[in-house]
Amino acid sequence: MPNVRIREGESVDSAMRRFKRAVEKAGIPKELRRREFYQKGSTIRKRKAAAARKRHLKKLQREQVGPRQQREERR
Repeated sequence: MPNVRIREGESVDSAMRRFKRAVEKAGIPKELRRREFYQKGSTIRKRKAAAARKRHLKKLQREQVGPRQQREERR
């Protein structure tokens, strides 16, 4: 659990912002969403495989376009 010590003369708002940032950096909200409901092992594997497939297709598509065309598309 992240903790934050309030500095001398620091406002509560800035301490809260630092605490929220520490919580986010520790990955607590992400972990809570992941544990929100039970998932079977097969479902987890399917989801991971689908994400890997999507990343691979995206990588292939980026390689086909080429760096020069990518810069022109961003404009």
